[in-house]
Amino acid sequence: MLLRIREIHFIIIMNIREEILSNVSKIVIKIGTRVLTNEDGFLDKNQIMELSKQVIKLRSRGFSVVLVSSGSIGAGISALGCKKRPTILPELQAAAAIGQGKLIEAYNECFKKHGYHAAQLLLTRQDFEDRQRYLNACNTLHSLLRFKAIPIINENDTISVEEITFGDNDILSALVTNLLRADLLVLLSSVDGLHTTPPVSGRSCSVLSVVDSISDDIKKLAFKLKTKEGTGGMESKLEAASIATGSGEAVIIANGRQPDVLSKIMNYENVGTLFVPNKKKVASRKRWIGFIVRPKGRIYIDEGALSALQKRGKSLLPSGVVKIDGKFNKGDVVSIVDVNEDKEIARGLMNYSDDEVRKIKGLRTSSIKKMLGYKPYDEIIHRDNIVLL
Repeated sequence: MLLRIREIHFIIIMNIREEILSNVSKIVIKIGTRVLTNEDGFLDKNQIMELSKQVIKLRSRGFSVVLVSSGSIGAGISALGCKKRPTILPELQAAAAIGQGKLIEAYNECFKKHGYHAAQLLLTRQDFEDRQRYLNACNTLHSLLRFKAIPIINENDTISVEEITFGDNDILSALVTNLLRADLLVLLSSVDGLHTTPPVSGRSCSVLSVVDSISDDIKKLAFKLKTKEGTGGMESKLEAASIATGSGEAVIIANGRQPDVLSKIMNYENVGTLFVPNKKKVASRKRWIGFIVRPKGRIYIDEGALSALQKRGKSLLPSGVVKIDGKFNKGDVVSIVDVNEDKEIARGLMNYSDDEVRKIKGLRTSSIKKMLGYKPYDEIIHRDNIVLL
């Protein structure tokens, strides 16, 4: 009986994978530092060759593929002969400057054997938050995909400060997935997927095959296993998965050292952990508002406004605002927070500045002109500019 239950469970998992992955046409693949380097921290060119062959196989099957590749700092450290990873920011940036060229050279050497070019794009968070630069990057990537080129994206670590200190390529890959409206984000790591217990060398432990939603219980499985070379960890991978699945795209976390892992994934094999996307895909502009731009402030709303936004799809009016935090201008993105739960429930594009909202919060729309002397909008945030989270 137990064996039969397991067989049924396996069949259900395979059906879910096939149902989701059979509709994929565009893939973003994030490759972690530990996947690309050997035990000594040096760039593993044999591994780059192996992954490159797998990417070419996907292209030959008709998939559009974009890589988000870590490894520039590690490659630079290896080239410099450093015994350990620097901790001083300028030294990290110097290592990235040296290593990025070596990393892209290694990819290009592999791709050109199959008639493809490696196309390098170095981005910062500002490239995503500035709407025009965001659209320019999107257009460039789509043009590259029409040619025999494999876009390879990395953070511009030589000029980025916050990205090296706090960020990682897991989040960058999720932003790229939203930028391209890719159907699938594959996070290749040094672990087999999302473990139910902390993975220990030499001991087998269970990996979740499918995750329906990233709940608080799922987030508790983000065990602290960050490696000395990498900057990410399971916590950042779950955050990346939240961004992508929240927009309606699937995510898989898998072991990048597993032989032919990408083909196995796209052949619907039970590899890694699949995070099921939200059923409704979010439009491109709303992705930018809800998942790309970092909020400039927080607007706390009462129960009536919460119900109007979540249940009736209404705009946010000043009468529903209880308090605000932060400094922002018209056109900035802010977090919309349930004042009772202190929980972010949406993000939106402001019609008024923080000073204006402080004056009109709690008032009816008919009182806006009397308070401000003008009334360009009835709504603090129009419903077309609100993204529920």
